[in-house]
Amino acid sequence: MLSKNKIKYIHSLELKKNRKEEHAFVAEGHKLVGDLLGHFPCKLLVATHAWLERNPGKKADEIIEVTQEELTRASLQKAPQEVLAVFEQPTYEMDASVVSQNLCLALDDVQDPGNLGTIIRLADWFGIEHIFCSQGTVDVYNPKTIQATMGALARVKLHYCHLPSFIASLKDTPVYGTFLDGENMYGKNLSEHGLIVMGNEGNGISDEVGKLVNERLYIPNYPPQRETSESLNVAIATSVICAEFRRRITNA
Repeated sequence: MLSKNKIKYIHSLELKKNRKEEHAFVAEGHKLVGDLLGHFPCKLLVATHAWLERNPGKKADEIIEVTQEELTRASLQKAPQEVLAVFEQPTYEMDASVVSQNLCLALDDVQDPGNLGTIIRLADWFGIEHIFCSQGTVDVYNPKTIQATMGALARVKLHYCHLPSFIASLKDTPVYGTFLDGENMYGKNLSEHGLIVMGNEGNGISDEVGKLVNERLYIPNYPPQRETSESLNVAIATSVICAEFRRRITNA
């Protein structure tokens, strides 16, 4: 039986302050929970009898078998899928030197949870293992962000920091960013390592961070003379840029 206190605890994790206090986050669904189990310590696993039968031997501090009705009461989703888990938030050591050896992303005040989750999923697809976020970027453990990652969080590490200070510490490392007055990225030399900065949905890259970008890029529309949308969604822009960086390496 799933107690009212347990349901209250799960729902409390919708709030950032409670997630921070408990050092925990909620994940739901077959694939997401399955991908995260084994990567992060599981504090609580709530699942139907059918799910537990199909997934024997899963480890958690506490496992509670529930009916679908009970799961629905506990879930943060409109249509829960047999399993819900509360995981411990990981702690990563931030090492700026990874940027000099790998391609990494930086997010400057990205606000939408879905955008952040999609960017983490994109990073995973393109083999980018580190994302450095400004303090104003949405919390990665927001339930909407976690769901949007589709399990990519198991392989991508997020670091929150004072972004201008972090970028300034990189010295001669290439720091890329997209600007309307940047150079066409398809004609630019692109490095196999460095930092790609993506900006806020409404305001783009902040002036403070923009001053530290030493490689200004522009994603051209096609054809150039055609009237088009004002800008690209930040997650879509991230996918276009990451794809071009990886294409260059593949074809080198």
